Amino acid sequence: MESTSSSDGDRAPARRERLVDAGAVVLVTAVVALMVRETREEGAVPPDARAYLLAFLMALPILAHRRRPVAALMLSSLMLFVYYASGYPGISPTIAQALPIYSAVVAGHLRWAVGVTLGFYTVGYVMVVVEKHLTPMLALAEFLSHIGLGVTVILLAEVVRSRRALAAETRERLRLAAEERDRESARRVAEDRVRIARELHDTLAHSMATITVQAGGALHVLGEANGDGRADERVRPALTAIRETSKDALRQLRATLGVLRSGADLGPAFGLDRLPALAEAVRAAGVPVEVTVTGRAAPVAPPVDHAAYRILQESLTNVLRHAGPDVRARVTVAHRKDGIALEIVDDGAGGRPGGGHGLTGMRERVAALGGTFEAGPRPEGGFAVRAVLPGGAGGPGDAA
Repeated sequence: MESTSSSDGDRAPARRERLVDAGAVVLVTAVVALMVRETREEGAVPPDARAYLLAFLMALPILAHRRRPVAALMLSSLMLFVYYASGYPGISPTIAQALPIYSAVVAGHLRWAVGVTLGFYTVGYVMVVVEKHLTPMLALAEFLSHIGLGVTVILLAEVVRSRRALAAETRERLRLAAEERDRESARRVAEDRVRIARELHDTLAHSMATITVQAGGALHVLGEANGDGRADERVRPALTAIRETSKDALRQLRATLGVLRSGADLGPAFGLDRLPALAEAVRAAGVPVEVTVTGRAAPVAPPVDHAAYRILQESLTNVLRHAGPDVRARVTVAHRKDGIALEIVDDGAGGRPGGGHGLTGMRERVAALGGTFEAGPRPEGGFAVRAVLPGGAGGPGDAA
């Protein structure tokens, strides 16, 4: 449908041009025929059907003046020459030649237009002097009005051509300037990415590496302190979780910094397949987590899968930070036909701080995918985060 409309839109101007050119042929033919009929000249051949046919043939090349302006000018001049050579009464040549001359100059063929017009007037001038036995000055006086009209047409066409060329040059300069601005903006963005990457590296990477090393050292010391090989079971899982989480975060941080520096794609993103590992890390940190997955999991778009994982990760992180002691959490992932539904609830007494960006970031992720998001305290106590992301599929059946 769109291609058909576009094609019709392209043909409409061409049809209008053809109609205008056909109208110009009729008008010029009528004016020249009127001049042929009304002009009286001593010794001239009286106008007949052939004279009126030549009047039509003088105007006919106008149909080609847009595509072949030089050819139209030469054909029109040829028909005029045949008319004059036949001895018919003299008429103004510029009436038949005006449009071809104008189009030839506008198309950039100034030399052709001037040469053909000048040559035609020169031949006509000589013929008038010879056939009418006029003095050169009297013959020139007869031609002055025709020459003036021809020069006016040429000058007008040259002004139009110059203005069009200037407009085209201005558009090209504006285009180049816009491209230069885009390149400069891209360069500044690239510089900002490098600066941000450097700042993030200096601020976070060292701290994450230090956490990893210190957790490993604590595990080593803990093992030495328990000569019988039994470590404090409440401390070792926590230190292990700290070490593994910080190592994983450090890998993600380095990958993100690499993207900021190069502008390349982030590559494969984390998804719901990492939910068991996430839940195990939270359990190791001291918060029991119950995970329920319902529905039949089906492939979803990577952005949806990644957003679902990040929402679960941020929600469980908030449970660790704000829910208080002796808290329990429950995670439900429901694969539905219309999407993936997530619910993370806890029974803690702690609230959620209003100045952070965690809830805002989750809400923005969901909104970007066209889903729904809600979060807030539960009437029975604790906190709940619920999100529905489009693009999932599923069916009956539960899996724990």
